[in-house]
Amino acid sequence: MVPGASASKSFACKIDDVPTGAARIVSIGRLRIGIFRVGAEYMAMLNICPHRGGKLCEGPVCGTTAYSKTAEFIYDRAGEIVRCAWHGWEFDIRSGKCLADDKLKARTFPVHVEGNDIYLDL
Repeated sequence: MVPGASASKSFACKIDDVPTGAARIVSIGRLRIGIFRVGAEYMAMLNICPHRGGKLCEGPVCGTTAYSKTAEFIYDRAGEIVRCAWHGWEFDIRSGKCLADDKLKARTFPVHVEGNDIYLDL
């Protein structure tokens, strides 16, 4: 966006259209965007994996393994991660940050809920 320009607010979907544990894929103009529900919040992410261009938001919503000082596996952050179906790269739904490579980030959009409607700033 150009400095000083304002984002356009676009209707995405109804809150009831967003499933728990998966994304609702919407088209706004030429963009395909995944809308996620994480707890009581709604997040939006471009449906393109920055790793190799896969349909990121169509991958499973999951958690990931947490760091452990022992050989034990600890499952953490359930419902906060989306895993690209192409290569398994994991991204934080809230921030878009890649868990495997901090140089990669999926594009996210600000979300506004007004009544039962979800709007995005594009």
